[in-house]
Amino acid sequence: MQNVTDRTSNPFGMRPSCDRYVPGYGDANANFHVVGDHPRVHGGIDTGVPFTNDAGLRLQRALNEGGLLQSVGVEPEAEGTFLSYLHMCEVDGDRDPTPAEYGDMERFFDAELRAIAAHVLLPVGLRATTHVLENYSAQLGKVDLDMDRLHGTEIRGSGFLVVPIKEPAEWTDGDGGDPETNGGEGAPTDHDRLVAGLRELQSTDFRREVDLGRFLAGDESYMVR
Repeated sequence: MQNVTDRTSNPFGMRPSCDRYVPGYGDANANFHVVGDHPRVHGGIDTGVPFTNDAGLRLQRALNEGGLLQSVGVEPEAEGTFLSYLHMCEVDGDRDPTPAEYGDMERFFDAELRAIAAHVLLPVGLRATTHVLENYSAQLGKVDLDMDRLHGTEIRGSGFLVVPIKEPAEWTDGDGGDPETNGGEGAPTDHDRLVAGLRELQSTDFRREVDLGRFLAGDESYMVR
């Protein structure tokens, strides 16, 4: 199925009730949907594009090397990939949104997710990973939410294929391994682990048939592949 829009920024015309916000950006027919937290964490208030602060650009570079972005910058080329936030609005002060504020913005994120209907969800950070596992995979409670361990790995279950990503601001140059026990080389960086995971994923048949109807009220199925 092909969507009816070729717009890159805010392809579905989301209009939340806040003065400054960062809508979804990328390919409306994406196979991969990268899910961030909110603009103060991952950037975009000044650019209008998710993942454009220092941490966000660090993630972009890994997505580019891993084959999900074709360029890096304030307007990355994102054929096959969509970028969005759980909470797209700017909040007052140096704080995270409240639970009520997250709840108010959830309908916008959910609408974009269902419209995109990507095969793979890539939540960035613990909050996004928890939300995605709870609402779109039925795997919350079955997975140890250790982001160091989950980083760049695949979680398969009822729902979408999920590949969690550790907060880019917390990425390390290595994992502390002993070079003498790693073939004479140091342990892989968080960047390298994610790139390797994305390349491995794309070498397999990651396209899944998902019943979006199971996440809606009622008994009717809504199968998407």
